[in-house]
Amino acid sequence: MSILSVDKVQTTTNSYNIVLSQNFEGLDECLKDLDSFTSIFIITEKHIAELYLLDLEQELKKQGLSFSTIFMQGREKNKHIRQTGKIYNQLIEKKADRKSLIFALGGGVVGDFAGFIASTFLRGIRFIQIPTTLLAAVDSSVGGKVAVNADLGKNMIGSFHQPDLVFAPLYTLNSLPTKEWKCGLAEVLKHSLLAGGEFFEQMKKITRVNYKKIDNIKFYIRESVAYKASIVSQDPKEKGLRAVLNLGHTVGHAIESYLQYKKLTHGEAVSIGLISALLLSEKIFGLTKEIREYVLWIMKNLSLPYKTDIEPKEILEHMKYDKKNTFGEIHYVLLKELGEPVFGQKINENLILEVLSEQQQI
Repeated sequence: MSILSVDKVQTTTNSYNIVLSQNFEGLDECLKDLDSFTSIFIITEKHIAELYLLDLEQELKKQGLSFSTIFMQGREKNKHIRQTGKIYNQLIEKKADRKSLIFALGGGVVGDFAGFIASTFLRGIRFIQIPTTLLAAVDSSVGGKVAVNADLGKNMIGSFHQPDLVFAPLYTLNSLPTKEWKCGLAEVLKHSLLAGGEFFEQMKKITRVNYKKIDNIKFYIRESVAYKASIVSQDPKEKGLRAVLNLGHTVGHAIESYLQYKKLTHGEAVSIGLISALLLSEKIFGLTKEIREYVLWIMKNLSLPYKTDIEPKEILEHMKYDKKNTFGEIHYVLLKELGEPVFGQKINENLILEVLSEQQQI
């Protein structure tokens, strides 16, 4: 049996399964559990299609399902509001209707973009996330946050639109370059800090295994997915608790915006942001320095970045565009202790600058 695990997001309005599988086997059975649909539209990138589309098509053909493929441009810089028009037009030309089903085949960029298209086309149609990267599998595919970028900020235009299914065929991770592995591992590390306990203890061991082998990484993927599913189930639209998932993202998104989504991946930027958050947590809540030292040790062994030479004032300026801000105040997620995150913390700008400067000296 290729199915490795099944978790569930269960909210007051809907529920869906998150399926981790060795390959695409079992997807046809998952589709049988969904309400009827009239047509399938696979949104993906060309290089993703070259690797995995044939396998997906073969699985769909088991049920005699017809489908069309729509290609989008990859990379974060192309997950932009100006790119949506041509995709809408293709859906219209191909006669998509309110009972059509979109498949998002790819990494986080494809998932966010295709999910946004699904949430807005004909005022919202259903979609399925099929993540092909570690980052997408453990984070962006779960939870229904879909968005595109504006010129001045990441994910500034979006909505909450839960998928009908998340199906992660983990064999796709075998083709990931090292940079993409590290991108996902940064989010796994983030989840371990939020969850604490055995999850974080096991993170100390990840540097001593070949994490590029699926059998060695399965535990971390399962734990990460299970943690995020539990948070989303309690707070599907980020009215409170779900905000903790933004640990490391306030600085991370600012760095991405400053770099115009070039040079660093999302996970690498978040990795730097995690250290900023830990330094602030030490100053505000007295979090022990030992935790930061453990995290730095893990990051160094995984070759994750933990600081940047970008001027603190530049980072601060881009933080002001963060969508989590209210009344011009920058809100942070911090840790009182491992497994005890606190969201909505208002931080004085001078303290932010102090911490960013201190981080550069690590």
